[in-house]
Amino acid sequence: MTPKYTSRMSRRGFLAGTAAGAGLIALHPYSARAATNQAHLRIMETTDIHVHVYPYDYYADKPSDTVGLARTATLIDGVRAEATNTMLVDNGDFLQGNPLGDYMAYEKGMKEGDVHPVIAAMNALGVEVSTLGNHEFNYGLSFLEKSLAGAKFPVVSANVVKTEGADPTKDKTLIPPYVILKKEITDGSGEKHTINIGFIGAVPPQIMLWDRHNLEGKVKTRDIVSTMAAYIPEMKEKGADIIIALSHSGIDSADHVEGAENASVPLGRVEGIDAIMTGHQHLVFPSPTFANMKEVDIKAGTLGGKPAVMGGFWGSHMGLIDLMLERDGNQWKVLSAETEARPIYLRGEDRKVTPTVASEQYILDAVKPEHEATLA
Repeated sequence: MTPKYTSRMSRRGFLAGTAAGAGLIALHPYSARAATNQAHLRIMETTDIHVHVYPYDYYADKPSDTVGLARTATLIDGVRAEATNTMLVDNGDFLQGNPLGDYMAYEKGMKEGDVHPVIAAMNALGVEVSTLGNHEFNYGLSFLEKSLAGAKFPVVSANVVKTEGADPTKDKTLIPPYVILKKEITDGSGEKHTINIGFIGAVPPQIMLWDRHNLEGKVKTRDIVSTMAAYIPEMKEKGADIIIALSHSGIDSADHVEGAENASVPLGRVEGIDAIMTGHQHLVFPSPTFANMKEVDIKAGTLGGKPAVMGGFWGSHMGLIDLMLERDGNQWKVLSAETEARPIYLRGEDRKVTPTVASEQYILDAVKPEHEATLA
């Protein structure tokens, strides 16, 4: 049976390309359709947070209704409250991007045992896995390693390599290329099962140009598509029932060009990948921004035939992929999917911003000392 994919887009439209999504959370009937041998899994994404935890514009020195992981957290907690099975992933570019990030790198610094505030916020929010974005390398490898040490979740990236092997699976990578997480899910009849979900990450190879002074002689990069493709059989062999690509790479040509920066469309053709979390471009998918592109279906919410989502930037949206999973013997497979990007605000035709959610205080509290020190 061919999987069925659809996307949900707001009737209010994607005004000015910024207010994409389905609006306020409503109880979703998708899970009610799960049969005895089926389970509904909601995978949520944050991407390109760039240290924007508070709904605050540090440059203008005033609050902002268009940014902030503390706002995105309200959408995330809402989905958790309404759904039986959920997971939260981050798609990279969390460590750099505003004065709070610069304060941590250039003023306060990271000592052993310190937890970077954006990592503290991600820990508090319950991120279950993340990948690296290109901006993770802006402050150098030492700062990156100290920051990742505080993460209570695995961070994966397959194509940043310390030592190259005969093929990607023989490489010595900077961090683990993938992880397989055991997830307990409840099916349509209320029975619990354990499913193995594989997550593999990749970053634009162009980091070797953009952060050459930090990386030259220390690491190399490989092509996104061919690297992920090389690891999929190994992940399957190690028990992954389904595989999610954390692609810190945007949406561009459907053709596979070696070393492409934005390779998420050809990535969708890789056999064994079940869904794609994208980012890097600071755009929203599904949305009309990507209409009429080869192998990009904004109605189905697919790239290269696979369900995909891109959740804006700076916390502007939560990406959401709903997977209907079906048990086939001892294996699970994707039967159908729906994708959506939910906004933390809407922008009207008069350009006026209307927030759709408030901040979660526990996320603000996780970052408050560093936020106040940055303001000072």
